[in-house]
Amino acid sequence: MVAAFYKFVALPDFKELQQGIQQHAISNEVMGTILLADEGINGTVSGPEKGVRALLDFIKSDPRIFDLEHKESWSDENPFYRMKVRLKKEIVTLGVEGISPTKTVGDYIEPENWNDFINDPDVVVIDTRNDYEVAIGTFKDAVDPETTSFRELPKWVEGQDNLLKGKKIAMFCTGGIRCEKSTSYMKAQGYEDVFHLRGGILKYLETVPEEESLWKGECFVFDQRVSVGHGLEKGPYDLCHACRHPITDQDKTSELYAKGVSCPRCYDKQSTQQRQRFIERQKQMELAKLRGEKHIAADQDKQKLKKREAHKEHAARSNQNVPHENSH
Repeated sequence: MVAAFYKFVALPDFKELQQGIQQHAISNEVMGTILLADEGINGTVSGPEKGVRALLDFIKSDPRIFDLEHKESWSDENPFYRMKVRLKKEIVTLGVEGISPTKTVGDYIEPENWNDFINDPDVVVIDTRNDYEVAIGTFKDAVDPETTSFRELPKWVEGQDNLLKGKKIAMFCTGGIRCEKSTSYMKAQGYEDVFHLRGGILKYLETVPEEESLWKGECFVFDQRVSVGHGLEKGPYDLCHACRHPITDQDKTSELYAKGVSCPRCYDKQSTQQRQRFIERQKQMELAKLRGEKHIAADQDKQKLKKREAHKEHAARSNQNVPHENSH
């Protein structure tokens, strides 16, 4: 089971939440990445259904996050190889001080109403994702800002008065989180009629029948599935593990493609040192696979957790002058 979630909420003690979440994830055989910041939580995790739900229940036991919503999808294999709970300045990085969806945000458009809304000629539809995401799929007639990172969006907006002035602005992203931040930014810039797709592309693809859809192509996702289509079925793309961009079967026939090392997009952008590092990494991955050690990173995380717990227990016993069970 794969679960994606986020919530903008004031978490001034977010650093204190890290260890508990990490421990519950590892003990429930859940892998993925969770970001914690003063402004909230953002994550995608996967593992046994029972384990994922147990982790979500633990996160939601915090009364500030009790109403956390998540999106579910399914994969034959675990799309993540380790569990990381990271502390960040922002749970999605826009890089503009004072922008917070907890203060102001655009109006939501439900997935089932999105088609009618974006077909309005007075609506400008903006894809807030990065260029490589847009390249494999987007909504009909959507504007592509051609950004390489979310941090570039404010600069793009600054030069778009002719496009945006006097229009209704509809923004969308993968799961909704970048839309929350971007519509908050647009409102702060003085734009009044700002809207965004509730739940993002993923909720749209899950909700709207394919025969009625205005979505063209695939939706890039940040895990080993690489892309999903209608019904959140895994798409045809693979991932270049050097540049982290989606690649097709045709890309793999290029003489510039080497599994885990390069693709036509990044071959001429690598240094000799980078290429050698990628070659060695791929070699180690293939050796690990032959040994049946597909999820080495997860095993390492478990071992680290066990060592930390053993160290704490030893320290506690020492402080209380209680002999360790193996001390005699």
